[in-house]
Parts: sequence; structure tokens; C-alpha cells
Amino acid sequence: MSKTIAFHLQKGGVGKTTISGTIACQSAMRGVRTLLVDVDPQGNASSWFLTETPHFELADVVQGKCYVADAVVPVLQVENLFLLPTFGIGGGLKNYSETKLAEEPYVLQDLIQELSQDFDHIVLDLSPGLGRLERSALIASDEVITPMTPEVFSLDGLEIFIDELTKLKKNLRAPVKHSRIVINSYDERIRQHRDILAAAQEGIFEVFKIPVDPVFRKAQEASCAPQLFKQKGRGLKVKTMNAVEELDAVIWR
Repeated sequence: MSKTIAFHLQKGGVGKTTISGTIACQSAMRGVRTLLVDVDPQGNASSWFLTETPHFELADVVQGKCYVADAVVPVLQVENLFLLPTFGIGGGLKNYSETKLAEEPYVLQDLIQELSQDFDHIVLDLSPGLGRLERSALIASDEVITPMTPEVFSLDGLEIFIDELTKLKKNLRAPVKHSRIVINSYDERIRQHRDILAAAQEGIFEVFKIPVDPVFRKAQEASCAPQLFKQKGRGLKVKTMNAVEELDAVIWR
């Protein structure tokens, strides 16, 4: 049975794209047919994994300008990984979300339902904010997982997100699950990071942590999956890889 997961917090800079892309890669590397959907008008996930601009993007699909099969492209470096891209600058997703999406709030839900016939795992990478586009993506998901950085402002942002998601689920009758947090760029040597982790663990959420690791940034600059990136024989730290594998193993159950 197919499952769709969105990684989201309305705050920017918490690693949504990094975690979305990394988990999509990990899923595919286990032999699971996986789709990463770039629902961010900036198109960061698409810039990460594609070196050439594709012919069609997500906005073309939802506007009926092409079939979804025309827009989905394989990520050549990772077997079983596919991407439904967004062009970023000059793309039409932002314009569509501001002009047409209000009339079609369930368009992504319908699209994901169609895609679930071809993909076992679907990962949605969202932009910061909680506008029409993000809300449409959230109600199309089976589960939303919240990435946050180990700082007080992220905890405040989590409280706001919980409140907004509760309203969204009630108003649009969306059964999306929200029970997991990922603390990104965690450094156990820093007391504030340990304090934030402890505070998060006191709540109702299952908490995971991804260690700070420069390989994520370097892999993105090289248009490479973090798990495959090597520089002078070095790749992801062992504890980082273990954390990625643990998160991947749990969320798709």
C-alpha cells in the first residue's frame, strides 16, 4: 500500500528539503519505488537532483497542460527514485497557487491518489508558510513530520504549526497524522541542543535527531544523494547514516 509523507514546518531554514530529499533517496536505495514531489515554488529539491531543466513541471500537471507521466523524471544516480519537479524561478507553481488553487483545494490530493498507483512511497517537499499550496499538500498526505532546528524559535514555531494543522484537519476533514518530530543539525556537544531535545521529548511526539553534518550541503552542491557523496574518501558520518536509516525504517511502517 502506498504512503505519502510531507515534511513541514512553516518556519524556513529548518532543513525540510534536506530531510525530504535524503529520506526519498534512502527509501529508493532500499529498492522501493519512490517519488519526490517538489511542492516548493523555489524548486530547491529539483535544483538539487536535476542538472538540466525538465520539459514539464508540477504546475503543468495540476493545470492540465500535460499528463503526470510526462512530468515525472528519474533521478539517474539513484535507482528507483523519481522526481516530479518544479522549475523554481520562472516556474508557474507560485502563480498557480495564488490564482487558481483556491478553486481547486483538493487538486494535490487527487494527484497523489493517481500517483499512488505507480509509487509505493511518496515524499512531499514543501516551502515555508501555511498558504493554500502548503495546506493542499498537507491534506494530500498520510502523515506530516515536522523538521526543526535545536533552537527556541523552532519550538515556538512547532506550537503554532500544531494549532494551524488542527484547524486544517477540522475544516477540511483531513485525517493526516502528525506524531513525529525531526531535530535537524543536532550537536550533542552543545548544551542548548541537548535542552531543546529534552524539551521536545517531554511532549507527545516521537522525536528523532539528525546530526549536524557538512556532507548534506556538499552533496546538494554536487547534485548528489548524501548517501553517495564522497570527498577524499569521506561521506556521511556513521552516526548520521545511522540516524537516516532509523528514521527511514520507522516512518514507512
